[in-house]
Amino acid sequence: MERTATVKRTTKETDIEVTICLDGTGKTDIHTGIGFFDHMLDGFARHGLFDLSVKAAGDLDVDCHHTVEDTGIVLGTAIAQALGKKEGIRRYGHFLLPMDETLVLCAIDLSGRPYLNFDASFAAERTGGLDTEMIREFFYAVSYSAMMNLHLKVLDGSNSHHMAEALFKGFGRALDMATAPEPRIRDAWTTKGTL
Repeated sequence: MERTATVKRTTKETDIEVTICLDGTGKTDIHTGIGFFDHMLDGFARHGLFDLSVKAAGDLDVDCHHTVEDTGIVLGTAIAQALGKKEGIRRYGHFLLPMDETLVLCAIDLSGRPYLNFDASFAAERTGGLDTEMIREFFYAVSYSAMMNLHLKVLDGSNSHHMAEALFKGFGRALDMATAPEPRIRDAWTTKGTL
């Protein structure tokens, strides 16, 4: 049975619907109104092998903040719903992703305890229509909505486009590992009895 969830969230600032299948093949249909953000979400899904649909309408006449942050909230909520009780999954995931001069580390624990450790400094203030300071805000929103412990670190790099892209792709690969079935485990992988 495929682990899939659809979440819709509407506020005065944004109207967002996300569907994710954790057992997909990397098919995407993404429209946020921010071309570079679409590119990042596409990289996340394709490299994590998630089927991902994102339809976002936001107050881009103000700036990209609400659209990016709220997309993170909805995506994180969809991930949590698709995982259900997290029975029989590996729980932990990690990946070192190189992209040209850039090297990024991503590590995840689907612990039910949200936390973000984000270590990245961008030389450029914007990449395309995306403010680079919003990359941290996006991952913060995802980590807290999905109730995951998420560590993202740029270990080396100078090109803001490469750094952003490596962060999203590394996140996809690490999340794929963490959500993958572990055939030796039937329940949630924890001494507490629940995640």
